[in-house]
Amino acid sequence: METLEIKSVVRKYIEDNVFEHNDKIKDETLIFREGFFDSMGFVSLISFLENDFHITTLDGDIVEENFESIDAITKYISSKL
Repeated sequence: METLEIKSVVRKYIEDNVFEHNDKIKDETLIFREGFFDSMGFVSLISFLENDFHITTLDGDIVEENFESIDAITKYISSKL
C-alpha cells in the first residue's frame, strides 16, 4: 500500500470521527493537542488502524510521535506494513 493511499484512509477516518469542520484538519494538525480526539477517540483510532491495515500495535508503539497527526499516523502505518 502506497503512502498516499494510507494517508487518504487515515484522513477519511479522522474526518468521519471528529466534531469539527473537516477543513480545519491538515496533515500536520496535532489532533489530540488541538482537541479533535480524546482518549476514547485514541482507543477507537488504534482499533481502526489494527483492523483496517492488519497490524498489531505494541505497547512500545503508543507514543505521541506515532499518533499526533495524519502525517505521523501515516508514517507509523508505513513502518508497520
